[in-house]
Amino acid sequence: MTTPALTTTDPGAGLVTLDPPRALLLQKLDERFRQLAGEVGAHPLVPPALLPAEWLADLDYFKNFPHLCLTTGRFSEQGAELLAAGTPVTALPAVSHEPTGYVLPSATCYGMLLSLRGRRLSEEVRLTAVGRCFRNEDHFEGLRRLRGFHMREVIYLGHRDGAEQHLALSREFVQRLADGLGLELKVVTANDPFYDRDGSRAKLTALDPVKHEFVIPDGTAIASINRHRNFFGSRLDITWDDAPAYTSCTAFGVERWIHALELRYGSAEKALERLDDDRP
Repeated sequence: MTTPALTTTDPGAGLVTLDPPRALLLQKLDERFRQLAGEVGAHPLVPPALLPAEWLADLDYFKNFPHLCLTTGRFSEQGAELLAAGTPVTALPAVSHEPTGYVLPSATCYGMLLSLRGRRLSEEVRLTAVGRCFRNEDHFEGLRRLRGFHMREVIYLGHRDGAEQHLALSREFVQRLADGLGLELKVVTANDPFYDRDGSRAKLTALDPVKHEFVIPDGTAIASINRHRNFFGSRLDITWDDAPAYTSCTAFGVERWIHALELRYGSAEKALERLDDDRP
């Protein structure tokens, strides 16, 4: 079936509508990412669309990533009336906005890990999900840097060796996938800790990095592997053998993979052809 040509309009900075070829490419790419979940035995999960701000505070989120955070709010009755009368949102008085206490997720793993708060693990846990993620970036650029995007993650919870093995398998998978699709990748250390940068653990990060990114030649990071150590296990009271569980995760920025393939092959249609030619 031929994918129809359709011109779409983007609703604002950092927001895109994926036309049919790009939407199909997103679906097919996510099928490839789910192959990693199959190889490591990860079960599907659907995390919540919103996260409690109080729970994220327990993870030092607002110390480390306050600039990325997008909160949810609602319009008061007065605000709704003003909007209905044609008042621009930017001209509404402050009392027109009411906070809800919830935050839009900036990464898929937060919802998965928060949902396991207080669990006592009797066996290793591997989970996967694709989420809509949101970030208040300092600038937006095509599919490289978006306000809202899709992120597929595969996470591990259990013991230290299992967490390290998950990262090793993930690293090999990402490289194998990129090679099959003709993408050139460079692995770089990222300064993106899951905890307070000013603490003693930040010093440990300099010696033993927690995050590595897979970067294409134009500098776009399209995937990452993340060593959390026992940070989430400790903060969320997730235990393994009566001690804080170790966790790690692998993340794929789906729209960024679309960008990488379009950059490599010139269009989503040609990228789809290459993706179909590289079927496992």
